Amino acid sequence: MAKTIPHVMLCVLLVLGLGGCAAGGDVTRPIPTARIAARSAADRAVIVLPGRGDNLDSLQRRNLAGVIQRYWPDADVILTGLTLPFYRQGRATARLHEEVVVPTRERGYREIWLLGISLGGMGAILYEHEHPGEVDGIVLLSPYLGEAALQDEIRNASGLAKWVPGPRQALGPDTFERELWRTLKQWQNDPVRARAVWQGYGTEEPFRVPIALMLPALPTEHVLPMPGQHDWNLWIRAAGALLGRL
Repeated sequence: MAKTIPHVMLCVLLVLGLGGCAAGGDVTRPIPTARIAARSAADRAVIVLPGRGDNLDSLQRRNLAGVIQRYWPDADVILTGLTLPFYRQGRATARLHEEVVVPTRERGYREIWLLGISLGGMGAILYEHEHPGEVDGIVLLSPYLGEAALQDEIRNASGLAKWVPGPRQALGPDTFERELWRTLKQWQNDPVRARAVWQGYGTEEPFRVPIALMLPALPTEHVLPMPGQHDWNLWIRAAGALLGRL
C-alpha cells in the first residue's frame, strides 16, 4: 500500500470477519521467515502468508510445512511473519517482494508459489496486483476480501464480469479493496493466469459470501468448498486437498 492506513481502516480490518487476537510484529526489523528444507532436491518454493491471528511461531506449531511437503516433497517452504502491523505500516506488498520473494527467486527455484490464509489471502491477491505474474501460482485459503459495501456494488452490477472498477489507482487505505477486486476481475478476463490460482474455503464460514462473488474468476476445478469454519481445522484439510489436486 502506498501510505499508512489510518486508525479507522485498521478497525475495519479488525472487525469485519477477522475476529480473535491479532498477531504482533516489529516492522522496524525484516519480515521474519523460516525456511523448511525439502526432503529431496528442491526445485520449487512455497511462501506462506499468515492470517490475522497467526505469526511465524504459530505457523511452525501448526506444521503447515509438513502438510505442504507431504504432497510436494520437492518444495522448500518459507514461512513468514507478515502480520497485521506490516499491513498497517502500508508497505506489506513492497516488503514481501523485496525481503522474501526476490531473495527466494535468486535461489534459482523453478517455481515459486504463494499460499495465503485469510488476511494472508488478501495479501497474496494484492501482491499479484502490484507484481502480476511474479509468482508461478497462488493458493488462497478463506481469503479476506474487504467490506460489504464494495461487494454490494459488484452484485448490483450483476457480478464481477459486468462490474466496472474505474481507473486503476495506487494502493492506499481508500483504494486497496477496489484494486483487490480489480485483480480478481482481471483473472476472470485472463484464463491463463486464473489457472495459476487455487482456492479453498469453508461452507459454514462467514467469508463464504464474498468468496462466492469471486468464484467466476477461477476455473471450477480450482475451487474447493469444504465443510468447516474459518479455522485451522479447515485450512489444514483444504491445503492438503488442494495440493493433492495440483
